[in-house]
Amino acid sequence: MKEIETARAKAAAGERLTFNEALALYEENDLLFLADCARKAKERKSGCKVFYTVNRHINLTNICSSNCPLCAFQVEQGDARGFVYEQEDIAKILEKAKQVEDLSEIHIVSALHPDKPFSYYVDVVRQVKAALPKADVKAFTPVEIVNFAKMTGKSIREVLEILKEAGLDSLPGGGAEILSDRVRKIICPKKATAAEWIETMKTAHQLGIRTNASIMYGHVETIAERLQHLFTIRDIQDETGGFQAFMLFPFHPAHTKLGEEYHLQRVGAWEDMKMMALSRLILDNIDHVKAFWIMLTMSVAQLALGFGADDLDGTIGEEKIIHAAGAKTKTGITRTQLEKIIREAGYEPVERDTFYQPIHMTSVAKEGE
Repeated sequence: MKEIETARAKAAAGERLTFNEALALYEENDLLFLADCARKAKERKSGCKVFYTVNRHINLTNICSSNCPLCAFQVEQGDARGFVYEQEDIAKILEKAKQVEDLSEIHIVSALHPDKPFSYYVDVVRQVKAALPKADVKAFTPVEIVNFAKMTGKSIREVLEILKEAGLDSLPGGGAEILSDRVRKIICPKKATAAEWIETMKTAHQLGIRTNASIMYGHVETIAERLQHLFTIRDIQDETGGFQAFMLFPFHPAHTKLGEEYHLQRVGAWEDMKMMALSRLILDNIDHVKAFWIMLTMSVAQLALGFGADDLDGTIGEEKIIHAAGAKTKTGITRTQLEKIIREAGYEPVERDTFYQPIHMTSVAKEGE
């Protein structure tokens, strides 16, 4: 039997794919077949439910020592566009966050500031937890954790233990980009290596800290490197079981050195949906796949619900990193809007916390009420 025939049969039956089978499915480019298989795989995991959360993003600073070609958010120290949130700035954000009904998550990611000590970040976690004790603190990508370890001389485990004691609940999945050092030397040469990203995630899982995982595709990676990234994530999950969701980030080239140097264009919706469906099929051991509407646009994120996604992330409130690279989406959305979008796709909206525990469930049958 030809490789593609085997691959199609296994995808349709929900069986585990090999790398070559996944590559065959990618190259065949039968998007509707992939959609059908991925949608069924999603429904085996979460039925008719689609999740979202009421959350608030905080980007602490855009001043960064990494200077990655892929990034439009960071600026060097001394740049007039630079900002740093100090304790009083964060207090103001948290006061507003307290007014949001059932806010369940504070999501914190940042740049690699050259001067801010590790204690600053620990204090931020403590400040957030004190102000919003019922909210989950999802903070700091593995790239940031590795940076904390290097600036303090502590191990990754020690850094995570300190943050967990301060109130850290989970880690976001960012900074993975493509887990290939060939690619990383081009797009983010000063950031954590693939091995350091992997070590951070495995260590977090060993400490009982749940995390997300992600991919950033559509720049200088090959398709083989893109798919190998997914299989690496699957292997980690087989070992630790600590990933709770996977996110796909199409690269936004606007205002980036990488985009200018390689004359890159944002990939289209066809590629987004193909990657969404293949991610669902390859990552058979991760329950949730997010359609991150800030990255995809809400229309494409809604479409992704038919291609294996079962989560639209959250209300967000404010976001700076992706918008610096040219994203045209709003910086926030309401519960009502999210639920309407989910119902239009024929699914049941479920408001969740960071760990996918339902907070509110509404029935599709109530759509006309």
